[in-house]
Amino acid sequence: MFQTHQQSLRPLTTAHLAQTMTLLSLTADELREQIESELASNPALELIEERRCPTCHRLLPPQGACPTCSSPKSDAVEEPIVFVSPREDFNFSSGTSTEDMPEDNYSSTVEDLPTFVLRQIASELDPSERAIAAYFLTHLDDDGLISIELLEIARYFHVPLAKVEAIQKKIQHAEPYGVGSRSPQEALLVQLDMLGEAHDIPALARPMIEKEMNLLSRHQYAELARAFKVSLRTVHQTVAFISENLNPYPARSHWGDVRQSTETPPQVYHRPDILISYLNDDPAKPLVIEIIMPLNGTLRVNPMFRSAIHEANQDKKDDWKNDLERASLFVKCLQQRNHTITRLMQRVASLQRTFICRGEKYLKPVTRAQLSVELGVHESTISRAVANKAVQLPNGRIVPLAMFFDRSLNVRKVLKEIIEKEGRSLSDTEIAGLLSEQGYQVARRTVAKYRAMEGILPAHLRRPTPGV
Repeated sequence: MFQTHQQSLRPLTTAHLAQTMTLLSLTADELREQIESELASNPALELIEERRCPTCHRLLPPQGACPTCSSPKSDAVEEPIVFVSPREDFNFSSGTSTEDMPEDNYSSTVEDLPTFVLRQIASELDPSERAIAAYFLTHLDDDGLISIELLEIARYFHVPLAKVEAIQKKIQHAEPYGVGSRSPQEALLVQLDMLGEAHDIPALARPMIEKEMNLLSRHQYAELARAFKVSLRTVHQTVAFISENLNPYPARSHWGDVRQSTETPPQVYHRPDILISYLNDDPAKPLVIEIIMPLNGTLRVNPMFRSAIHEANQDKKDDWKNDLERASLFVKCLQQRNHTITRLMQRVASLQRTFICRGEKYLKPVTRAQLSVELGVHESTISRAVANKAVQLPNGRIVPLAMFFDRSLNVRKVLKEIIEKEGRSLSDTEIAGLLSEQGYQVARRTVAKYRAMEGILPAHLRRPTPGV
């Protein structure tokens, strides 16, 4: 088809593809900035207050999503409802200082962990305390734990140790909870205290973490039962609570990722580009996928500008035509971006519904290459659509879209279950064999890698009790 086009049309096709790929790789917040830039530099492009659906172009109500595109297309629970939603939360600056703007709860940003934490507590600190907090946060390790003695910080700033401890407490109570703790044990206790403010905590949870952290980390459940004179069932219930609700490594808590390289600060996704929920808040009903479109109105080519070209002199006419072509191309590429992400999320949500609803153990092994074949696009298109995007799951957890393509997650979940149930300390080779029996073909070295990622000790340091 493209071969029959005239030569003059080919550059436009190339420009269309290039700009679509650029827009596709942007997060919602970056896209907002790009739209602002285009509006500021191109008089042929305008943003009108009239709200229209980016997909079907019907007029939208003052608030909420498109009633047509956000409605179920069938009775099948497996078929997700996917639509693009312009959010009123994204307001163009119009020269207003960002400090005067209300915090945008729906834009997507990725920032390093120290910045993310400091931003949360800055208003509670005076200037001298902020300097101490900033210094403190630069010494977080890859797990979100402090790698320097508090006394050393106190000496550096010539302040009492109590002042550093007070700042540490504020840091620990920022998200991710427990960040800045001196040990995994301290991080767990901080999280337990915060959780206890709103939920019931198993009576054994605190003493188990405080007094028998070593047994807990080694999965020595029978010895824990003897130490606390309780049943093995009570121990298992308490351990399950700790495992499901607490994280000894706070820097991993936002998306369950592995230990980061020391050269790259942990990144925190705290504002989603895509929202996933249940229709009518009912887990038995279809998933609702809302793709955030950061527009407070409708973007279009200015019709008055188009008409004015005919009356312009030749010097201006060429420039205006160029502006018009740029505006038209930008609008088309934006529509193509929305279409591509919609198709991607339609397929991802269908494939990974069980993972979305029930957790990492149920993640299916899906690759970008596989999805590119199914959708009839190049693999690089899928990669750009996935890059840096954050998704909010129905339970409120925010994860990178790339997690849906992490084939290691379900293997790691099963690996943890094997070790928790082992009657004796299994070697990595034996674990690889058991994984193979469950359909996971994993090499011994990969088992060792996944085990380390989960913070599980090697066989000679684990001492499970027979019969557990």
